[in-house]
Amino acid sequence: MSDTGTIKDISVPEDVGGMPASAIWSYCNSSAMRRAARHLGQLYDDAMGETGLKGTQYSLLSQIRLSGAPTLKALAGEMVMDLSALGHTLKPLIRDGLVELVPSETDRRVKHVRLTAAGEAKQAELTERWKVAQARFEAALGPERSRELRGLLGFLGSEDFAKAFRAEEDAGGS
Repeated sequence: MSDTGTIKDISVPEDVGGMPASAIWSYCNSSAMRRAARHLGQLYDDAMGETGLKGTQYSLLSQIRLSGAPTLKALAGEMVMDLSALGHTLKPLIRDGLVELVPSETDRRVKHVRLTAAGEAKQAELTERWKVAQARFEAALGPERSRELRGLLGFLGSEDFAKAFRAEEDAGGS
């Protein structure tokens, strides 16, 4: 393959797996991941229909449900979000009465997030729509490849991956 150009001494191939090298996502892992996440997010948002919520909000409601009443810090960690972004994302859910913040019984400075009764009902409604989206995803990609993808994405979102990614930097590499 011949090169079409360089980006800071990185050779850019003409063609990568049938994708044009003129698209950064054809050779950049981060761009490819973000592009796929945006596309999949749009498809899952569409699957939520006229519920007034997006797939990301469904994920947040579901994580709160699965975690019980997590602290803001624990929920941010599970969602791989900083506290500021989590607060911004929770704001409309609090406003709409789907979640509430409650102080810890042992430390009033610590806030827990929990679903309200309306939040429980909305999460259950959205779960039915999510099941349809999941079935469509698995029909398109296949059940085995879907499981493999979730496993790979789980690793990419883990501290183990972050440590491995930073290992060269920590060792004095570039």
